[in-house]
Amino acid sequence: MFTGIVEETGVVEGIKPTDAAIELTVHAKICAKGVKDGGSVAVNGCCLTVVKAVEKEKGKGKSLTFELLAESWNRTNIHAVQVGALVNLERPMRPSGEFGGHFVTGHVDGVGKVLRWERVGKDYMLDVTAPPEIMRYVVFKGSIALDGISLTVAAVQPDSFRLWIIPHTYEVTVLKERKVGDWVNLEGDLLGKYVERFMSLKESGK
Repeated sequence: MFTGIVEETGVVEGIKPTDAAIELTVHAKICAKGVKDGGSVAVNGCCLTVVKAVEKEKGKGKSLTFELLAESWNRTNIHAVQVGALVNLERPMRPSGEFGGHFVTGHVDGVGKVLRWERVGKDYMLDVTAPPEIMRYVVFKGSIALDGISLTVAAVQPDSFRLWIIPHTYEVTVLKERKVGDWVNLEGDLLGKYVERFMSLKESGK
């Protein structure tokens, strides 16, 4: 379980197809602390398992290698990243940790596309279009995870929504690399999904 509070941006060091999966290697510093083989890290909001953690020079973090199956590769924007690109990283929440965002599982629902991305005053305005199966969970003032970042929805249209991004979020996440037309990972609010499921069962009489 994650909270959508990005700890750092890692740098993609390698992408290599294998017979069983696709290997993604990312250089991390903060998120490399305490991470061992078999541990989990959210990469652009997608929960991935570390299959190999290689220590770099002292104080320079680790190279974390993940294996992505076709489902994760096709459903997320990781298939669009290139060597040298930044990716958002977050370690799983600890029971004693601070809950600063919202419930984020790391199970990406799908991708949206950046429609509008511009600076307005000191802040930034981001409009994203998304398919119906994701828009059903987007509500005004509700939460959504975009590339693993916990954000609040500022406005909702039939097939798109608007987010306001503060300068701090812009500077410490991959948003500073995003541009109109880019794909972004989206995960709807977990609570909304449960409410929808319970209501559908109630209506069906089950």
